[in-house]
Amino acid sequence: MQAVERAAGLQPDVVVMDVSMPGLNGIEATRSIVDDSPHIAVVVLTMSEEEATLFAAMRAGARGYLLKGANQAEIVRAITAVAHGEAIFGPAMARRVAEFFQANATVANDPVFPQLTPREREILALVAAGRSNAQIASALFLSPKTVRNNVSNIFAKLHVADRAEAIVRAREAGFGRAAG
Repeated sequence: MQAVERAAGLQPDVVVMDVSMPGLNGIEATRSIVDDSPHIAVVVLTMSEEEATLFAAMRAGARGYLLKGANQAEIVRAITAVAHGEAIFGPAMARRVAEFFQANATVANDPVFPQLTPREREILALVAAGRSNAQIASALFLSPKTVRNNVSNIFAKLHVADRAEAIVRAREAGFGRAAG
């Protein structure tokens, strides 16, 4: 909580945040800082190489993600880059981000269901793969309420009455086969 309070009081251009902190974790702190002061850029500097942590940090608003093994020049480059509006990841993390977006590009750019937002198409693919709302919320680092609202929007936009109809429509369009 102290990091959030300090960022709010000092209003720096960049905050360097660790994921593991006492009290409020670094992901929650990042989200609070970015929500309260969107002009503050956050670089996560952590030991965690887990994809789930990387994507949670991105969804929380972090613009950079480096492992603590990064050298001083990499850290300075990251801070400078995010201060100028860029996003930056260490080499291993950048590769994981690129692989994730490549694997999900067909869902995000698919002209099927153009009435759906990219987020709704992402959620629809997980619905079609048989995931529950709770599983979707966990996988996408969203609140259960946000997932529930998106699922309702999907039903309305696809003119379906329930999850079963949505799954049938999605699978006919090729959604859900690769997600699992």
